[in-house]
Amino acid sequence: MLDLGFVRDNLALVEEKLRQRGMNPAEVLKDFPEIDARRRSAITEAETLKAQRNKASEQIAQLKKNKQDATALIEETKNSREQIAELEKSAEAAEAAMREILLSIPNLPHASVPVGKSADDNVEARKWGTLPSFDFTPKPHWELGEQLGVLDLERASKITGARFAVYWGLGAKLERALMNFMLDLHTREHGYTEVLPPFLVNAESMYGTGQLPKFEADLFKVPHGDRTLYLVPTAEVPVTNLYRDETLDGASLPVSLTAYTPCFRSEAGSYGKDVRGIIRQHQFQKVELVKFTKPEESYAEHEKLTRNAEEVLQRLGLHYRTVALCTGDMGFSSAKTYDIEVWLPGQNLYREISSCSNFESYQARRANIRFKPEGKGKSEFVHTLNGSGLAIGRTWVAIIENYQQADGSVVIPEALRPYVGADRITSRKL
Repeated sequence: MLDLGFVRDNLALVEEKLRQRGMNPAEVLKDFPEIDARRRSAITEAETLKAQRNKASEQIAQLKKNKQDATALIEETKNSREQIAELEKSAEAAEAAMREILLSIPNLPHASVPVGKSADDNVEARKWGTLPSFDFTPKPHWELGEQLGVLDLERASKITGARFAVYWGLGAKLERALMNFMLDLHTREHGYTEVLPPFLVNAESMYGTGQLPKFEADLFKVPHGDRTLYLVPTAEVPVTNLYRDETLDGASLPVSLTAYTPCFRSEAGSYGKDVRGIIRQHQFQKVELVKFTKPEESYAEHEKLTRNAEEVLQRLGLHYRTVALCTGDMGFSSAKTYDIEVWLPGQNLYREISSCSNFESYQARRANIRFKPEGKGKSEFVHTLNGSGLAIGRTWVAIIENYQQADGSVVIPEALRPYVGADRITSRKL
């Protein structure tokens, strides 16, 4: 959420940034200036009347002390009390309307974000590795997984429905190996602290990271007593909310956390996209990277976090590119995002495997996460960052497609062999 004072004082800038995102400022901001003016006017009038009432109360006391008639002044203060109550009610209504508008305003793109309308306008920042070459036509993972007997979409559909998967044998072990490999890399070499959070969160947590109210249709809800819980769409939600309504010691920043969770997304509006294989699932596994930083350090930490995520692919020998998302393709809460896209030869395309974002103080203001700078008395909002480190299912796909062999087997990348306990996936019967 943006700061009210900032929006008020920089309305033209906010409008321009919304246009850069491809949004109509009038639809987002609505009658913001009028509501803000009404709220401020009601507060000012109420405070003026309170001051007058206090002065009148002193005069009434003095009249009574002098045994003089104070009836008219008492009646006047009674009317004043009613006026103050009405003004405060008006101010509260305006405050609620203002908050609703502020919650609907996305984060403002950082100055370094390329301006554009869609993914076609994203800018490639770098590439790593080379395109793999084959002396045969590479197959997509859904064919390989079925032929090897390690990926079973038909039985998953029987158990639950479409867009779920069952892994068998070394396919299941590869998924687990990737989780352990990623967590070990990030904790042992990149300095992150591992966290295992709940997989269900409350509405406050969803509001804190920006999933609510904007993306409610994309969430799985679970009734729980007299309230609703939500299955996590990403570990970003529970991990970021670990420090909701807390003030961190500035000397402890940056705080770097990593977490494994299954992730659940209804994929509302995405039907017809990526219907084959396991690219777009209702349930998938992910290792997340989350940072809490000082504002002046957040963009350096953003670059570092992105490089940490990239190193997973480098250790696995998977070709990828990193692109800076343009203003029209960024997420709602992000000020700047890099997408890491891995090459999938079976589909002859790059596919996003991690989004690494700097949210600046946007999430922290919603979740009230502050820090106390060293040597200063007043606390400030932290900057929050996160990125997949990586999406496990899509990494599984990349390995299956990139390391496939002419005989239909799949070679296990060397870095994963101690975790898998094998160097190759060969056919098994379901």
